[in-house]
Amino acid sequence: MSASLPPARASAVDERRIKVAPGEARFSGEDGPPTAAWTYNGTIPGPALRLRQGQPVRITVENGLNEDTTVHWHGIRLPNAMDGVPGLTQPPIKPGESFVYEFTPPDAGTFWYHPHADSLVQLGRGLAGPLIVEEAEPAAFDRDLFWLLQDWRLTKDGQIAGGFGNMMDASMSGRVGNLVTINGTVPADLGVRAGERLRLRLANASLARMMALRFEGHRPVVLAIDGQPCDPHEPEDGRLVLAPAMRIDIVLDMRGDPGSRHAVIDDFYDGLAYTLTNLAYDKAFPFRSHPLDAPLALPRNPLPEPALANAVRQEVVLQGGMMGGGKLASVGGMMGMGMPGMNGGAAWAINGMSMTGDGHAGMAPQFTLERGATCHLTIRNETAWWHPMHIHGFSLSVLSRNSATVPHRQWQDTVLLAPKDVIECAFVADNPGNWMLHCHVADHQMAGLMTVFRAT
Repeated sequence: MSASLPPARASAVDERRIKVAPGEARFSGEDGPPTAAWTYNGTIPGPALRLRQGQPVRITVENGLNEDTTVHWHGIRLPNAMDGVPGLTQPPIKPGESFVYEFTPPDAGTFWYHPHADSLVQLGRGLAGPLIVEEAEPAAFDRDLFWLLQDWRLTKDGQIAGGFGNMMDASMSGRVGNLVTINGTVPADLGVRAGERLRLRLANASLARMMALRFEGHRPVVLAIDGQPCDPHEPEDGRLVLAPAMRIDIVLDMRGDPGSRHAVIDDFYDGLAYTLTNLAYDKAFPFRSHPLDAPLALPRNPLPEPALANAVRQEVVLQGGMMGGGKLASVGGMMGMGMPGMNGGAAWAINGMSMTGDGHAGMAPQFTLERGATCHLTIRNETAWWHPMHIHGFSLSVLSRNSATVPHRQWQDTVLLAPKDVIECAFVADNPGNWMLHCHVADHQMAGLMTVFRAT
């Protein structure tokens, strides 16, 4: 369940190979029944790629599916041609063909990788993997664990259900599943020892499920959000809210008694709380008698600081979806032809425009920024649903939510907007190209909640 991460290999260019192909998931362990799935290098999730900050990497991706694919290196600030959006940044990888991704990760932190072609189906059939960029100086933790959290919509016989992209999912909360896994299996207890300090990297790779994790009897401290270090702090109400595509790094000092068990509970949805896993303490003597005295803060990454006094202001407004009473909201200023969200149609819009699917050549930018300009971006959610909005190629300095200043100097590539939320953020347009901005509830993206902007 908990992936301990081996050290990266040292070389001038770190060479990796990934094959995308049909395979099997074993949600209940090696002895359980197999579930037909799509895999990276034959595993669910894909292999943990552990890279080094500032070291070039070359990753050859071979497509063994019978449909096009790409790989998006989620959260990495990399050249536009390596971003993995079919048509917009690269030709799709055809069946039987390969594509070589080359980039040098500038930021240490917790990231992940996934397709950006037929996203809803390919993610929903299992294509996701953890990506870690190591800090130059190792931080002081006894163990470094990664939880890639996914949920699956399974049939009674344990297979992945069809019906991807149906209208109800597309225009409401998206395809929420009925089984949650950690690193591809139904969670067993996490064995821990009193006195040890864990770094736990949490990543939500679900299509639509929001999560709010509580570690009973413990006080997690947030170290980083979406791979970017923040001021260490305890989360509000002790809950770690993780929308699809978000990552949170926490430190857990294991202060429970030897032999005790403590639940990790997901209570995001009212009345639907469940125990994700348990922290199960060894009966051995504590690892140390007092908590580790090392500093918690992680070194900051080399993000360009926005110059807010001279910022260019842009606003994106999220529109559409199903409203209260079962009525569909206006999309793009008018009701869609037929039923919005059906058969790849539009159920959502940004600033009155619906871009459906995964990306394609010739997508008109919503706005253009001169290279080096600071953009003060306002995102306004006029819908009745939650939306994790993901920006490609950049990290956003999150300034305020509903006019209240956001503390802890947070940078995020995926910002979660509750219904009617208004978030203000800023970034420097130092990375040229055509970049996507979209909701990471896959149904919402595919049904129109997506746009493009250009940095010249």
